[in-house]
Amino acid sequence: MTSPTRLTVDALSRAFGGRQVVADVSLSIEAGEVMCLLGPSGCGKSTTLRMIAGVERPDQGQIRIDGVPVFGAGPTLPPEARGVGLMFQDFALFPHLTVAGNVAFGLKGDSAAKTRRVGELLEKVNLCGFAQKHPHELSGGEQQRVALARALAPRPRVMLMDEPFSGLDNRLRDGVRDATLALLKEEGAAVLLVTHEPDEAMRMADEIALMRAGEIVQRGAPYNIYNAPVDRAAAAFFSDINVIRGVSKGALTATPFGDFLTPGHADGTPVDIIIRPQHLKIDFDRAGRGPNPTVQDGTPARGTVARARFLGRESLVDFAMADGGLVLTASVPGVFLPKPGTALWLMIRRDRCFVFPAA
Repeated sequence: MTSPTRLTVDALSRAFGGRQVVADVSLSIEAGEVMCLLGPSGCGKSTTLRMIAGVERPDQGQIRIDGVPVFGAGPTLPPEARGVGLMFQDFALFPHLTVAGNVAFGLKGDSAAKTRRVGELLEKVNLCGFAQKHPHELSGGEQQRVALARALAPRPRVMLMDEPFSGLDNRLRDGVRDATLALLKEEGAAVLLVTHEPDEAMRMADEIALMRAGEIVQRGAPYNIYNAPVDRAAAAFFSDINVIRGVSKGALTATPFGDFLTPGHADGTPVDIIIRPQHLKIDFDRAGRGPNPTVQDGTPARGTVARARFLGRESLVDFAMADGGLVLTASVPGVFLPKPGTALWLMIRRDRCFVFPAA
């Protein structure tokens, strides 16, 4: 059974001083679904979030929660009447209140009901013994969990989160994100998370909306948006990329790795063939000869190691290619540190390459 659409945004736009910050943004999120607005700083993510929350007024567009207009098609509802929870990167806990006081702050009803809800949430975020502590007595991760409990306490229909994990230590962040995601799913709110970190979006989102210059340029499940980027910039946002420049002729582009099919590009059109470092295959040099060509890996090309670095889980090796001054980077699991000047052969998975008009 399909979950009801909890949040719907249609053609939302906002300009400041004549500069378009958000342009015709549309999205929808179901109950229990997590969507990430992903993009570089200044692309309009936080402004979009603030408009949905009601703390920033759109120039145009519509916002509906559970099908009820809160902006653009009837009276504009204030933030407190929208059933929206807010969570920001600075946590914004009240220093003079205890943990229990912070969590109970937005709750209505009798004292017994408030106490039950506070106890229930503190148990869910593993802070049962912290009710009487104050924010300054807590670690960053504990403060984050209190902020989450406070935002969830009134049972919001929509949870809006703006870079909520950016203030946490890297070693702590993954565990806190996983625990937060589990609790959000359990509570059943529709979640819109703003982040500039692709890893965070991939880890948490059911769907990613990639923003650039105020517009959503691509939407999809993490697997799809990673493996079928809409353009070169989208591919580069999720990982390092190698770029092989060529010119399409007769739907083919000549490269050091043989001809690539480039249909849809007119003769004489410069194209970029994109491949991620992990999809470069390395083989040994055999007295100047490399491996035989294959359908999957194409024609091998000879390169010389320029630099090799060990990064813990993987090694990065830069190659100066023999043809045309091209430099490519390969990533290899574990330790692989060939000496500079070592000749090796590279092959590239044809099914892992993307072809776009040259940037």
